[in-house]
Amino acid sequence: MTRRLTVAQATITFLKNQFIERDGIEQPYFGGCFGIFGHGNVAGLGQALQENPDFRYYQCRNEQSMVHTAVAYAKVKNRLGAFACTTSIGPGATNMITGAALATINRLPVLLLPGDIFATREPNPVLQQLESASTQDISVNDCFKPVSKYWDRINRPEQLIYALPEVMRVLTSQAEMGTVTLSMPQDVQTHAYDFPESLFQKKVWHIGRPRPDVTTLEKAAEWIRAAKNPVIVSGGGAIYSDACEVLHNFATKTGIPVGETFAGKGSVRYDAPYCVGGLGATGTKYAIEIANEADVVIGIGTRYSDFTTASKSIFKNPDVKFVNINISEFDAFKHAALPVIGDAKVILEELSAILGDFEVDQSYRERIATMNKAWDDEVTQIYAEGNSTVPPIDQAVVIGTLNSFMDDRDVMINASGSAPGDLHKLWRATDPKNFHLEYGFSCMGYEIAAGLGAKMADPTREIYVICGDGGYLMNNHEIVTSIQEGVKFTILLLNNNGYASIGGLSESIGSERFGTMYKYREENSGQLSGGFLPVDLAKNAESLGAIVIKATDRASLEAALAQSKTSERTTVIYIETSLYRTVKGYHAWWEVPVAEVSTSPTVQKAFETYKENKKTQRIFL
Repeated sequence: MTRRLTVAQATITFLKNQFIERDGIEQPYFGGCFGIFGHGNVAGLGQALQENPDFRYYQCRNEQSMVHTAVAYAKVKNRLGAFACTTSIGPGATNMITGAALATINRLPVLLLPGDIFATREPNPVLQQLESASTQDISVNDCFKPVSKYWDRINRPEQLIYALPEVMRVLTSQAEMGTVTLSMPQDVQTHAYDFPESLFQKKVWHIGRPRPDVTTLEKAAEWIRAAKNPVIVSGGGAIYSDACEVLHNFATKTGIPVGETFAGKGSVRYDAPYCVGGLGATGTKYAIEIANEADVVIGIGTRYSDFTTASKSIFKNPDVKFVNINISEFDAFKHAALPVIGDAKVILEELSAILGDFEVDQSYRERIATMNKAWDDEVTQIYAEGNSTVPPIDQAVVIGTLNSFMDDRDVMINASGSAPGDLHKLWRATDPKNFHLEYGFSCMGYEIAAGLGAKMADPTREIYVICGDGGYLMNNHEIVTSIQEGVKFTILLLNNNGYASIGGLSESIGSERFGTMYKYREENSGQLSGGFLPVDLAKNAESLGAIVIKATDRASLEAALAQSKTSERTTVIYIETSLYRTVKGYHAWWEVPVAEVSTSPTVQKAFETYKENKKTQRIFL
C-alpha cells in the first residue's frame, strides 16, 4: 500500500504520527511547528502545514527565537516532547544556527527543517544562494553540520523513507539528544512520490531506563563507602530522568551533600538539610568549601562545564575521585571518572540498595545542615537589603522579591548577563522546573522566547522571565507571538544601561568596563563615554502589545507582580537596577585569559593574579 504525497506533505504526516512513552505514559511527541515562510519553504512545507491543520503551525517573528522557544518547550517537557521549526533558505536558515548550537550544547531535542537551494540546479544561482567555485554540492545549510547531532539533505523523495526514522532515533536518544537538521531543497519539497503507507502508521518511541553494569556499580559503592567527604554534583540529567524524588531519598538516607549546577538547580529543594546550593564558579561559599574538600565526587547527569568545576580548580583534594552517573558515555568518562552509564533514577535506586545502611559521619551530616541554615540566613539578608539603600534598586532585591512572590510550581527563566550568577547562588528552588536557566550556551536573547515555549509546554504554571536590557535588545520578538496566541507570561525587564556581567569581567581583567555601557560617543575623546542613550524600553515593549508596568522599589515591584498575575496578556514589569551592585563571589575562579603584555597597570596587575589562579587548576587523568 502506498500514498502519493509531496515530500513536505509526507514529512508532516509522518511527524504527527510520532509518539513517545516512558514509564507507561504515552503522549504525542511533537507540539507542532514553528515557522516563517519564504520562497524556500512556502510552496512545500508551508502548503503541507496548511493541508494538515491538526499539526498546528505557529507564526514566529525571528528564526533564532523560534528555536529558543522550541528548546524551552523541550526542557519543561523533560525532553519528552519537541517542536519542528521551518524556515526559508539563506538568512532564514542561518538565523537558526545559534539556536541549533544552544540545543545541542544543552542536550535538548529540536527538529529543524530549513529550506535549501534547488536540487536540480536548473535555476542556479537562486536568490540567497551561496556559490562555491570548488563544488556545487554545498549551501549555507552545511553550516548546521557541526551543531547538529544528526544532519541530512533530502535530494530525492525516496530518501525521506530512510531519513525520517533516523531523525526520530536521534531526537529520542537520551545519550544523543540535540539538534536534528533535515535540509530540504525547495523543489524537492514539492515533488510527489508513492510513499509506503507503513511510514505513516502510529509509532511509539519507548524511552527506557538503561541499567548500569553491576560490577561498575559495586565499585562505585565501594568508593563511596570509603569516602570521608563525598559530595553529589546534581546536573540537568537528574531532572530529565525524573530522578529528583529518588535523589532526595538517597541524600536523606546517606547524608551526602548535594551541590547543583545551573541545569540541575531545583533537583532538590533549597531547604533540604543536605543541600549546599549552587556549586562552581558562581556557587555558594559552602558548596565551594565542600567541593574543595571532597574526596569522592558523584556527578549525576552533569557535563562538568567550566562554571561547574571553576575551570577545574574547585576540587582541590589531591586524592579526589569521580563517580559519574550519566546516560551519555561521553559525559560519564569526564575527569577520569568511574563511569556508571545508564538512567540516573534507576542507578540511584540500585546504588542505594547496594550501599545498604551506609551513612556519612554524623559530624559531616550536621556540618552540612548547619551550612544549609547559615546560607539561607545569608540569602534572607541579601534579599532584604541588597548592597545599598541608594537607588536604583539592587538586582538581588528584585530577585528576592520575585522569589518570595512566586508559588512553588511557578517557573523563573533566565539565560545571560549578571543575573545567572546571582540566581545560582541565591534562588530558593522549590520544584524541578522552578529554576530554568539556559547556561550551556549563555545565549542573550533566549529569555523571552523561552518564556513562550515554557508556557506552551505547561500552561498550568505561571512563567516569570528575568531579562536584562542587553538580552531584551537582542531578541524581544516573541512578545508579539505570545499576544497572537494568547500565551501569557510575565517579563521582568531589568535596565542598568549596559552589560553588567561583562563590565564586571572587564574590570577583573584590567580593562575598566571598556565598551560595556550604553553611552553616546564623545567627540573629543572618540570613546563611548558620553551620556546614557535615551532608549525607552518600556515604550518599546508596549508597542509590541505587552501590558507594561513600571516599578522603582520593592513595594511597587510587589504590586506590579500582583497585578501581572491577574493579567490575561503578556506583561512586562520595567525596573531600573544598579549596574555595579551585584552579589559577590565566594573564592571560586573562572578562567578568562588576560593579555600577557600591556601598557595598562590594571591589566598588568590582573595578569599577575591570573598566573596565580592558573596554579590551582587540576588535570584529571
